[in-house]
Parts: sequence; C-alpha cells; structure tokens
Amino acid sequence: PLSPRFRLPFIPPFSSSGSPSWDSNCYIVGKRGSRVSFNGSGKSATTAILWDRVPAFLGMSVGSVYTSGRYVSLVVFISGRLMLAHVFCSYHFGGSDPCRGGNSSMADLVLLCTQHLISMEKLILLNNHFFQIPISLEPLFNLSKLKTFDGEICTETESHYNSLTPKFQLTSISLSGSIDGGTFPKFLYHQHDLKNADLSHLNLSGQYPNWLVENNTNLETLLLANNSLFGSFWMPIHSHQKLAILDVSKNLFQGHIPVEIGTYLPGLMHLNLSRNAFNSSIPSSFADMKMLKILDISHNQLTGEIPERMAMGCFSLAILALSNNSLQGHIFSKKFNLTNLMRLQLDGNKFIGEIPESLSKCYLLGGLYLSDNHLSGEIPRWLGNLSALEDIIMPNNNLEGPIPIEFCQLDALTILDLSNNTIFGTLPSCFSPVSIEQVHLSKNRIEGRLESIIHDSPNLVTLDLSYNSLHGSIPNRIDRLSQLSYLLLANNYIKGEIPVQLCQLKEVWLIDLSHNNLSGHIPPCLVNTSLSEGHHEAVAPTSNLQSNDSSMGKEETVQFTTKNMSYYYQGRILTSMSGIDLSCNKLTGEIPTQIGYLTRIRALNLSHNNLTGTIPTTFSNLMQIESLDLSYNLLHGKIPPQLTVLTTLAVFRVAYNNLSSKIPDRVAQFSTFEEDSYEGNPFLCGLPLSKSCNDSGLSAVTPKAYTDNEEGDSLIDMDSFLITFTVSYGIVILGIIGVLYVNPYWRRRWFYLVEVCMTSCYYFVADNLVPRSFYGGWMVEISGPDES
Repeated sequence: PLSPRFRLPFIPPFSSSGSPSWDSNCYIVGKRGSRVSFNGSGKSATTAILWDRVPAFLGMSVGSVYTSGRYVSLVVFISGRLMLAHVFCSYHFGGSDPCRGGNSSMADLVLLCTQHLISMEKLILLNNHFFQIPISLEPLFNLSKLKTFDGEICTETESHYNSLTPKFQLTSISLSGSIDGGTFPKFLYHQHDLKNADLSHLNLSGQYPNWLVENNTNLETLLLANNSLFGSFWMPIHSHQKLAILDVSKNLFQGHIPVEIGTYLPGLMHLNLSRNAFNSSIPSSFADMKMLKILDISHNQLTGEIPERMAMGCFSLAILALSNNSLQGHIFSKKFNLTNLMRLQLDGNKFIGEIPESLSKCYLLGGLYLSDNHLSGEIPRWLGNLSALEDIIMPNNNLEGPIPIEFCQLDALTILDLSNNTIFGTLPSCFSPVSIEQVHLSKNRIEGRLESIIHDSPNLVTLDLSYNSLHGSIPNRIDRLSQLSYLLLANNYIKGEIPVQLCQLKEVWLIDLSHNNLSGHIPPCLVNTSLSEGHHEAVAPTSNLQSNDSSMGKEETVQFTTKNMSYYYQGRILTSMSGIDLSCNKLTGEIPTQIGYLTRIRALNLSHNNLTGTIPTTFSNLMQIESLDLSYNLLHGKIPPQLTVLTTLAVFRVAYNNLSSKIPDRVAQFSTFEEDSYEGNPFLCGLPLSKSCNDSGLSAVTPKAYTDNEEGDSLIDMDSFLITFTVSYGIVILGIIGVLYVNPYWRRRWFYLVEVCMTSCYYFVADNLVPRSFYGGWMVEISGPDES
C-alpha cells in the first residue's frame, strides 16, 4: 500500500450516557470518475480505516462505533496522492453531548484533515450536531483554491490571527449558528470575489456592512436576515449592477429607506426589508428596478401612499408585501401596470375607498390580502374572473353587500375570509369549491338556512359562520366534511338537535355551537372523535397554517370563548387549542359520562342549558382541561372530589345549580377558585363559601323552604309575585290611557260611561244607603189626583 499522505489525530475514548448513537457520512470528491465506498463499525478498542489506492471518489460511513458504553478511539488514514476537490462531512450524535466532557479534539477532526488539501475547492460542513465547528478558521487560510465554504459556526475566536490574511478568495460562503460577540468575521474584509454570501441567523450586531457590497462587485446574493444589525441602511458609493437578492429582514434598522435605492441597486430581483423599524415613505425609485419580482417591506412603520410611479414601473413584480405599516389613501390609482402580480399583501394599514378595479387585470393573482384596513363598498364581481385566486382574505373592513355569485367560478379557491364586515344576503348556493379549506364569514349579516350553505367539501378544515343570522338546523350530511377540524356556528338562530353525524367528524378539534336554540340531548358518541385519547393518533391540522416566521401569507384565526374570556387563536397556537362550547342553548337530559373521556379537550362549556343529573366522575380523566363551565343548569348531587386531580384547570364554574354537600378540598387548582364559582347552590357548604358543613358533610343551615318538599313545592316567591303584579297592573293602566289618547271616539265613550256610572252610583247610594233622617225629616210624596 502507498504511504499515507496525512493522518487524522488520535481521538481518545470517552463515555456518554443516555443510550447515545453516533452516525457519520463523509464524501470526498476528487478529479477522476471512480468511486470507492467503505462501511464499518468499531469492534475493538481502536478502529483504523485505510485506503491503499488512489480513488477519485471516496465514500465512508461509520455507524455505531460504540462498545460497552464507550466510544472507541478512531484513527483514520487516507493514503495516496489524492487531488481532492470537494469534501462533505455530516455527523449526528444522539444522547448526551460528549463535548461537555472536554473532548475538544473532536473539533480538530475536520479542520486538521483539511488543512493539507491545498487543491480543495469546496468544503461543506453542515448538520453537525456532534461537535461545534469551526472553533477557528485559521487552518483553512492556506487553502488557496478554496471557493466555497458552507458550515456551522458557534464561536469565532480570531484575536490570535487578526493580522493573518487568508490565501483563498471565496465565491460563496454560508455560515449558520451563532457568532460570539456579534461581529463580522475579519477574514470577510479580505474577500473580493464573493458572489453569494449567507450570513443570516448569526446574531450579528453592528451597522449594515456596506463594505461587503462595495468590495465584491460580483456579489449577487446577500442574506443578512434575523440578526441584530442597527442604524441606517446605507447604499454603496457606486451603483451595484449585479446584486439580485438582498435580504435584511428581522433586524433593527431604522430611519428612511434610501430615496435613491432604485438607482444604486437597479438589478435587484428580490428585496426583503421586512420586520425592521423604517419610518419613511415608500421610495418612488423602486420603479427603476425593472427586474424586481419580490418586494417585501412589511412590518415597518412606513407612511404615505403607494407611489404611482412604482405602480407603473415595477411591471415584473410578482409579490408585493406592504402589510402592517401605516400606509393610507387609496390602494392604487388608475395608473397601474402591475399586471404580473401573483400575491398582494396590503393588510394591517389604513387604506380607504373601494377595492380598485385595476386589479381586474391581474389574471395571475393567487393571493389577495387586504384585512384590517378601512376599505368600503361592495365586493367586486370581477374577482370571480380571476381564476388563479387561491386566497381571498379581507376581514375587518367596511365591505358590504352580498357575496357575488361569480365566486362560484373560483375553482382554485382555498381560503375565503370576509369576517367582521357588513356582508348581507345569502351565500350563493352554487358556492362549493372543491379545493376550499377555510371559510371565515363570522360577524356579518348573512342570512338563510344552514342546510343550504353546507355542501360536500371534502377538503374543508375550518367553517366559521358565527355571529350571523342563520337559521334552520345542522344538516345530517355534515359528516361529509370529512376533514373538518374547526366548526364555529355560535350566535345564530339554529334550532333542532345536535345530529349524531357530527360524531363522524374524525378530525374535529373545536366545536362552538353556543348561543343558539338547540334542543335535545348531548350526543354521547362525541367520544368517537379525535378529542378522545381512544381515537386514532389525531393531531390538530397544521398544513394550512402559516408560520409566524413568514411575512408571506395569512395565519388562520378563529375566535373561541374559554376561561370566561373570548380569545383569538391564530397560527400555531390554534393547533394546541381544542374545545366544545354548547352554552346558551336549550339542551336537556344528563351529561353523558362519555364526555369525561374527551381527554384531549382543553375547554368545555355546557352552561346556561337545562341539563339535569349529576356531574360525571369521569371528568377526572380530562387531564388537559383548562376551563370547565357547568353553571346555570339543573344539576344536583355532589361535586366529585376526584376533580382535584385536574392540575391544568384554571376556570371552574358550577354556579346556579342544585348541587349539595361539601365542596372538594382546597388543594391544587381548587385552592384558586373563589365563591363566584359555587354561588347559587343553597345546599353547598365549605370553603370558599361562608356556609359551614356539619359532621355529615351537609350544610349546617338549610332553608325551611327546601326541607319540606310539599311545602316547598307550594310556596310562592313573594318578591317575584309583587314585582310581577305591579308591572302588570301598570301595563294595563298605561294601555288604557294610550287607547283613550289616540282614539277620540273611545275617549268620548269612556267619559260617557264614567258619567253614567257616577250617576248610577249616586242614586244607588241615595236610595238605599243614606237614612231618611239625613234629609231633616222631610219626605215628599208624589201621588196621583184624588179619585173622589
């Protein structure tokens, strides 16, 4: 065999706990076309790997080099006259980190093995969870042909080689991790051939590195997102023609966006300035970026209007994101040339007026986001002609009128959100896009029967029709919405029973049917839904929810009442919320014991119904519940003491029932519940109520009205009786007066009747009740003529 060209350092054995595992993959690419691969695992105290010929491509995979709780020493030899061009190494370690035990030599494994490969052009060290690299980049400074470096960096200790100049001139660099101290690596000041530089997510601080743009005239991509850069955003001294992608989002830049940005960076295709603190108006020089396709300046403090020149000059623009600023005025003027728009995000501003008709030319438009503005007028009918539309998101405006029937043509529609507007009329019966996933129409004035709105939509995940004027009943075919996870129909006029077909929604996660006129019993079969642990391993849907890290798109939002408060659940938080709200209906019967097996539920509200029976002891299984409201029902019996095991319970209300006996001990969460949780139950006793219990655990003071059943059944609440009688009497009197005041005929008849009654009463009293002596003894007799 040929003598080894270099030898990796000896790695001493080390111990690791927690059932660790060790996997590595190394690929070494040379100048020729052959390939040799090697797979091995350590079986002894030392494992040696030796190549005895000169391959052009070497592949090595070392797995489970693990013996009796100790990783064996590893010595690697690479032999021959290798002309290496690329080295790729990926390591993964599972278990406790051995580097915490002081095994710093693991970091030298890669760096020392590469410092002699002077022909290497590309070094990629990604996804290394086993050790931190590089601790120092100094060993790479002699690699004069190195062009690409892509690796993680966790600390940068350059103090001992600040004066050294690397021999390489990189064309591409990508660093990830976190730089200790937050300063830019000094070797970057010596780079002049960079085309691509990714320095995002490094916790860098300081001002914008304008020198990096000026020193590298061929720079095409500069990514500085998610750092802590501050100050002003500077332009280079001279125009930079080749820079195509610039991302400085999620930093601390402030002040003005340079007015001349379009002049100095005319070749930009992708510009992201979002999530900073810019407070200027939008520069009209954006119109000079003729190739600009993506412009994101959302989440700043920008003011003013959208420049008319930009709306005419940026004709290549595909994505325009201006959301969450303080922009005002009309959205676009009549001069508009952004016909290639695919996504328009203007939400969270102060725009007024109608949705501009100029958007009707945007036949590629797939997403329209106009929420949280002051837009008015009707929803344009021409939106139905934009067949590429997938997202129409315009809640929290002043839009009015019906939903256009042209929306039935939007076969690609995925999200429709028009909530909190003044939409009236009925939803078009033909509206049933196959691809629809989210429908948010809450807080409008939509009418019609619920049965005519719910269609067969197999992909529908969210249906929010709450706070409208819908009537009818929940249709039996609701089980055809097989993917439905969030059903919100609160505050309507829905009647009838809860159909058992609702239990066939295997993916349901949130049900809100509160404030309706529902009757009947609570279906015990709800235990068959995904809210039960016994169901299949259901997970709240996440595929359609936008990440908080993205400024592109709209997070799904629903309103749900829990913990006595109405909350908006949005984005990823929504995936952790589950609950059932059937409050303020006319439900009867007992609470099914099966409800106690909905172990994934976090909120349960059955208040303000006519439920009877006892509180099921199975509620002690609701180990994730945070809010339980059973108040204003007809429940009786004891409060199950088993409920004290519910350690996540934050709100518990059983007020105004017929519960009796001792309140559970004030332990765990029950020590936080006050008197208002139990009031209105005359037989309850114990803390926090002032009423004490006797030795048998019953109330020491029992009202007489409740001790004698027969007497209690016959008693009348005198206060209520007197109030009712007084009010009724007053209504009658006022009614009579009102009739006499309005109708003169009845007024005359009334006064005539009063006069006749008074006259009759007078003569009746005079003839029958007043004694003759009252007239002083005089009696006048009137008789006929004397016949004689």
